[in-house]
Amino acid sequence: LPQLDLTRVETEWKRLVSQIPEPWKLNNDGREFQVGDALRERGLTANYPVILIPGIISTGLESWSTAPEYRAFFRQKLWGGFHMISQVTFNREKWMSALLLDPITGLDPTGVKVRAAEGLDAASSFIQGYWIWSKVIENLAVVNYDTNNMLLAPYDWRLSTYNLEERDGYFSRLKSVIEGFKRRQGKKSVIAAHSMGATVRFNTLALLKWVESPQHGGGGPDWVENHIQAYISIAGTHLGAKAMAALLSGEMKDTVQMNPAGEYVLERFFSKKERQRLFRSWAGSASMWLKVRTIFRIVRGSSDMRRARQGGETVWGNTTHAPDDEGDHHHTHGELISFRDKAPIPASDDTIYTPPYMNMTADEATAWILEHTPQTFQKMIASNYSFGIEKDEAVLEKNDGDHTKWTNPLEIRLPNAPSMELYCVYGHGKETERSYWYASGPYEYDDSYSPAGPGTCSNDTDCAAVSVRNPLDLPLSRRSWIDKDYTNETTLPKVRNGVKMGEGDGTVSLLSLGAMCAEGWKRKRWNPAGIRVVTVELPHQPVSTIPRGGANTSDHVDILGSTMLNEIIVKVATGAGAEVQDRYVSRIREYSQKIRWDD
Repeated sequence: LPQLDLTRVETEWKRLVSQIPEPWKLNNDGREFQVGDALRERGLTANYPVILIPGIISTGLESWSTAPEYRAFFRQKLWGGFHMISQVTFNREKWMSALLLDPITGLDPTGVKVRAAEGLDAASSFIQGYWIWSKVIENLAVVNYDTNNMLLAPYDWRLSTYNLEERDGYFSRLKSVIEGFKRRQGKKSVIAAHSMGATVRFNTLALLKWVESPQHGGGGPDWVENHIQAYISIAGTHLGAKAMAALLSGEMKDTVQMNPAGEYVLERFFSKKERQRLFRSWAGSASMWLKVRTIFRIVRGSSDMRRARQGGETVWGNTTHAPDDEGDHHHTHGELISFRDKAPIPASDDTIYTPPYMNMTADEATAWILEHTPQTFQKMIASNYSFGIEKDEAVLEKNDGDHTKWTNPLEIRLPNAPSMELYCVYGHGKETERSYWYASGPYEYDDSYSPAGPGTCSNDTDCAAVSVRNPLDLPLSRRSWIDKDYTNETTLPKVRNGVKMGEGDGTVSLLSLGAMCAEGWKRKRWNPAGIRVVTVELPHQPVSTIPRGGANTSDHVDILGSTMLNEIIVKVATGAGAEVQDRYVSRIREYSQKIRWDD
């Protein structure tokens, strides 16, 4: 207003901002640009074009539905942003129905259209003030990166690998962008991918395999060598993550360790059943399944289930030991799911039920969890993913053309790109859920129960018979849940609210983060071109007074703002990647040598 002098207001605002304690300047504290400034002073500048690929749930999802009941959402973010929070709180049923995928096709339900947001803002921040990729983008900008030589490649992480290309042409578009960079700038590209965007999710190794395949991208066996300079896996979930508990009971460490008030609010607004229903409709969530030795396979068009030889005990251990067990452990992580209740217990209706007697390895837990999922989910798993370990080099070569293998580094080879560099960068030092204590109740009605019955083996020598857990010909299943009442801080491993804690970055276990980098990809069968693999472990050293840990955090998500990671990304992008060398702070080399790679 002309009659008011606003200069005093501006002065007071600057004074107020300057007095905010440094730790609480969540999004703009000046630290974002420091890495770029320091490297620019050394003379480093943009060299290779950069592709940034987010992890699962990082990309915002927008509604493009024009059906009358969804028009209020049009072009609004249903995932990410404050609009999502308001919809979950006040319009949960409509929000859920918009995000659910068709259980048969894995695509949009009738009348619903949801697509990934586009541009750098699609995954820069999850909500205002909670950054994801923004720190990386800012430091790259200091050394002369912008939208002409940098792309953030968002995607609809709910979809399976096959449907992502089928519906959205994701791989085709990304291939075209990388080829365009090469034509215009004469440079190969650097890909930096976070979490599920790295390997287990489809957005890097699967991209490279899709491009090479003559049945798909048609780029030929030398495309990666000619177009990709380096691939940076940031906290990559190479051998799987914690999806199995979420798919079974809609739970994980983050939900069972809430205080009672938080647990009540979560259950009131987004119950376990609702979370479970969402997870099971998203084919993308199944990409987080642990790489296991045995898994049920569904024959398309048949209710018959066949069990195939796969790789769980090889990586994750058995009933006596696991590669990452501590020396004087009281219980092994090899038993992925364990039960405390061994004796028959009266049910509420005075009947007696017998809890499962068997603690389960990753193999056995896989079969058990799938018995508790709808048949549509089982078919989706079988048609999109494979979770085994392949050691025959002839079969590995054949797998180059099989899209179900592309998200599993144990069943595919790295590309034929001897000059490409592969950097594995991840955090260590934050307690991470590794295995679980479960409790179970009596049989109850379950409308998702699959009548397929127990798994059978085409070759009896390859697998053992699986007992039938529901002997009644009724849509019943035994309700199971993480035993959150069980905590024991004195045992090894520590148990906190039913979760057995292990090593990792707070979200992904150390074996999944580092075993392929430290050992698996050093073997010719999985790395025939001899690609240089560099492993950099970042110790988790957060500052307790800073909400997200500060410059030296290595938490699974917050690592994207850490100084050391940003230095690595900028160095590789500007051509100084030779300065990045192996750095280990954990026992991953010892653990990975205990994996039965060659048995």
